[in-house]
Amino acid sequence: MIISCGEALVDMVPDAVPGGGPMNVAIAAARLGAPAAFVGRVSTDRYGDQIWDHLASNDVDLRLTERGPEPTARAIVEHTPKLSFRFEGDGTADTALESADLSPVGPGPHIVHGGTLALFRGRTAELQAQLVERHDGLVSLDPNIRPPMIKDRAQWDWFHNRWLTNTHVYRASDEDLEWIWPGRDHQHCADELFGCGVKAMIVTKGAKGAEFFLPSGQVTVDGRSVEVADTVGAGDTFVAATLVGLLTRGIATPGGLDALTHEDWSEIGSLAVAASAITCGRPGANPPFASELDLA
Repeated sequence: MIISCGEALVDMVPDAVPGGGPMNVAIAAARLGAPAAFVGRVSTDRYGDQIWDHLASNDVDLRLTERGPEPTARAIVEHTPKLSFRFEGDGTADTALESADLSPVGPGPHIVHGGTLALFRGRTAELQAQLVERHDGLVSLDPNIRPPMIKDRAQWDWFHNRWLTNTHVYRASDEDLEWIWPGRDHQHCADELFGCGVKAMIVTKGAKGAEFFLPSGQVTVDGRSVEVADTVGAGDTFVAATLVGLLTRGIATPGGLDALTHEDWSEIGSLAVAASAITCGRPGANPPFASELDLA
C-alpha cells in the first residue's frame, strides 16, 4: 500500500477545493490503481466534510485518518500576476494529529510518503518523523517548499534532516533544491542525499521533464507538450505515479530499489511525466485515472 502522510486542506480558487500535497498524492495513487491510504487529521467543519468525501469517493483507505474539531487550513491560490499562495493555518486540524500507527492496515511492507507543510508543522510533524524512524519499508519525501510558510528555518531543517536519514526516494524541483542548498548543482545535492541513505533523487523540471539521479548514474526523461491550465498538483501527481510504478514492480522496501535498471527508471519516469502533464492540462489538483493515462 502507498501511505501518504501530511496535510489535507482546501485551496480557495476561489471556491473551496480539497488539496494539500500529501492528500493529493494519496488521491493520485488511488486513481492510478494502487491501494492508497492517508495519514492525517481532517476537521469536522464543512470544509473537512468536503475533504473526507473527496478522499472516500476516490477510494482512499481512511482507516488511518482522524477527524477533529480544529478548523480546516485554507490555501488561497492566486493566479495573477503569477501563481502564488497565501495560507491561513493557525491551530488547524492538519497540525494536530494524535496517532501515526499503521497497524490497522496490516504489516505491509508499505511505501510511506510525506512532505510539504506537515513536514514541519505542529504535533503532526513530530509523529510523522517518529513514524519514518521506525518504518522498515520504502520511504518517499517531497519537501515541496513553500518559503512564505517557513518562519523558523532551523525547525524546518530539524525535521527535514530526521526524514533524510530514513528516506529512499527524494523528489524536488529546481526551486526546492536551490532553497535547501543554495548555489549547489544537482549532482552535489544528490551526493549529499546518497550519503544519508537516499537511493534516488528525482528533480522535476516542468515542461523539460525530469532527471533521476542514482548512485549508478543519471536517467533523463523528456517532458510532454501540453496546454497548461495550471500546475497545481502536478508535482504531487508525479510523485504518486513514481510510487505506483515502483509498487507495480513489487518494490516496497529499500533493498528492492537496488535491482532497478536505468531502463526501469526511464519507464517509471515516463509514466510520471505523462500523469503530471494530464494534471497540468486541467484546473486544480485533478490527477488522472489509470484509464486516462493509458489513452495518453
